[in-house]
Amino acid sequence: MPEGDVVWLTARRLREALAGRRLTRSDFRVPRYATADLRGRTVLDAVSRGKHLLVRVEGGLTVHTHLMMDGRWRVRPAGPVPRDHRVRLVLENAEWQAAGYSLGLVELLRTAEEDKAVGHLGPDLLDPAWDAEAAAEAVARLGEQPARPIGEALLDQTRLAGIGNVYKAEILFLRGVGPWTPVGDVPGLPALVELAHRLLDANKERHGHITTGDLGRGREHWVYGRAGRPCRRCGTRVERDHQGAQAGERVTYWCPHCQP
Repeated sequence: MPEGDVVWLTARRLREALAGRRLTRSDFRVPRYATADLRGRTVLDAVSRGKHLLVRVEGGLTVHTHLMMDGRWRVRPAGPVPRDHRVRLVLENAEWQAAGYSLGLVELLRTAEEDKAVGHLGPDLLDPAWDAEAAAEAVARLGEQPARPIGEALLDQTRLAGIGNVYKAEILFLRGVGPWTPVGDVPGLPALVELAHRLLDANKERHGHITTGDLGRGREHWVYGRAGRPCRRCGTRVERDHQGAQAGERVTYWCPHCQP
């Protein structure tokens, strides 16, 4: 599932292509909204909220999408829509076409009711208004479940929004915390939250999640995706295992020495 920085960058590209322009094509390829037509309306903005995308259109409407595991948006010059069964939504103006592929969620809602879709989320790590108060709220939300393993808690978007499997593994390595450590036993929880904010913010304008500071291919991460290979710090074998209620989908990586 895309991390919050990928969704932030997607929102920026949609905003650059659509905002301030009148829609000439509006094609919802999901049964519930098959008759919805936004043609003639001007797109006002496109923003991310955690891993959710909100495209606001004049008339008080918002197109809400979520990429889930396989979704993506492609922006290209206006023209014929690709003949691809994975296309779920097309928004187009005289200059640009935005096509959403394999979107996990597509819905049309009132802009005034956006909270019904995203109001449950914790503080957004890439909110332009992120500040000490937002960080404190994220820490407090994590602390509400002190017995929960930190590796699970960081993926819970109701605690703080934007972290996925990559950042979860990398943040815990950098803080020297094992994924199964109870939240209540994590030292320096505020510093962990601030590190999460810094990492996503540093990567939001580029492809890839660089956590080592090394842009070289294959050298971007400390532990994520490196099971069975030596830890970049101590040489210990990096481990890999499943974690959480949806363990089949949630794989975690850690160094047993650096993350006791």
